[in-house]
Amino acid sequence: MNYWLVKSEPAVFSWERFVKEGKAVWDGVRNYQARNYMKNMCIDDLVLFYHSNTGKEIVGIAKVIKETYPDPTADNIKWVAVDLVPVSAFKKFVNIEQIKINIKLKDLLLIKQSRLSVMPLSEEHYRALCKMGL
Repeated sequence: MNYWLVKSEPAVFSWERFVKEGKAVWDGVRNYQARNYMKNMCIDDLVLFYHSNTGKEIVGIAKVIKETYPDPTADNIKWVAVDLVPVSAFKKFVNIEQIKINIKLKDLLLIKQSRLSVMPLSEEHYRALCKMGL
């Protein structure tokens, strides 16, 4: 199993909307590195959902239910999408300030490459972040 973090602006696609809709086509990614990470997503991989720009916090856990396929919003087949479903909300949202001061998370890509919208997590990072939020 792999672990991931995806970012979305809450004004564009919030956790609340995700839960209400029950499923999301994770499309619109136009960064090559993020796209390459998405190509490694597998069914049942767990995904942390991060509100970017407003909030800057992890708010819940999702799961991959469909592996990469051509992004329906793209004009070029090189871009991909995956399907996600919500699993559970964090009881306590984990904000970027809390993440930055946690020594166990010093190598987290969210800190090192903060502009990426999709990134892998080690199992250790995933567990540490879940412990902070659940």
